[in-house]
Amino acid sequence: MLDDKWMLPEGVDETLPPLSWQLEHLRRKLLDHFHVQQYELIMPPLIEHLDTLLTGSAQGLESQTFKLTDPLSGRLLGLRADMTPQAARIAARRYADRQQIRLCYLGSVLRTEADTLGGSRSPRQVGCELFGVPGIEGDLEILRLLQDTLRLAGVQAAHVDLGHVGLYRALLAELRLSVDAQGTLFNILQRKSQPDLAAFVDSHHLAAEQAQAILQLMGLHGDASVLARARQVLRFGGEAVQQALATLEQIVAELQRSGPQMTLHIDLAELRGFRYHTGVVFAAFVPGHGREIARGGRYDGIGAAFGTAQPATGFSADLNELLRLGSVGSAANR
Repeated sequence: MLDDKWMLPEGVDETLPPLSWQLEHLRRKLLDHFHVQQYELIMPPLIEHLDTLLTGSAQGLESQTFKLTDPLSGRLLGLRADMTPQAARIAARRYADRQQIRLCYLGSVLRTEADTLGGSRSPRQVGCELFGVPGIEGDLEILRLLQDTLRLAGVQAAHVDLGHVGLYRALLAELRLSVDAQGTLFNILQRKSQPDLAAFVDSHHLAAEQAQAILQLMGLHGDASVLARARQVLRFGGEAVQQALATLEQIVAELQRSGPQMTLHIDLAELRGFRYHTGVVFAAFVPGHGREIARGGRYDGIGAAFGTAQPATGFSADLNELLRLGSVGSAANR
């Protein structure tokens, strides 16, 4: 029986040859591609002052962040759980004089809990963040970069779930629910529980058109034809809903025009990152793998907490997962 002192913490892994060499090869390949696409590599510190690390939209990472006290200053420090907020800080504080900022990163993060049962608490996070490019132009650039990342990793048969949190925000504004009721509805949609949703609609005495729209929202997923159906079902949401749908229609059309490499799936009840995302959101999946392998979306205004509010969008993935699910990782395991 092994002595427990030699065991790694749960959810923390080490990579040994030959996979470590395959991982390094993939790291170089991705960073070289990001460099060609004019994304500048940043290497933020693993540890920062906690109040800086959890500023603004990063407050949602508080429960995922390991904390300790700095023996030199007595201040609380945090080990990063996500590199995206660090990229936003760097963009706002170091490159405030630039209109457009393209940053990429690759490094380990540490989380108090894994995102999913049996998942890693120490992913190697790779990602790209685009600042200063609003609207569809920026969304398309990041989605294509995500597509390139999956291709370079050799990930086959991936599909991307595409949604827009602005649509749900607009519906909430029309429903005029209490804060508690909004939280309940959000949790129901996250669980995709149709019975609970029906009970919620009945208990809150929503108007007939509103009730019908909310009940059908969970079923608004599938190919691009869903968007046309959503225009009818979600009419009560007003101009903001129609604009969100128009944005998704344009993105789908542009991606289909540029090539068939990316399989798109529309999910209008997809609310990943609802607390901080402001527009288009997306996640990549592969068949037979129960959780997303990459995620991203638009989070405009991210730099406001650092004194420079700006449009922003980006994506991130776990390099370990890309290696395991891609052709390089599969070959190394044979």
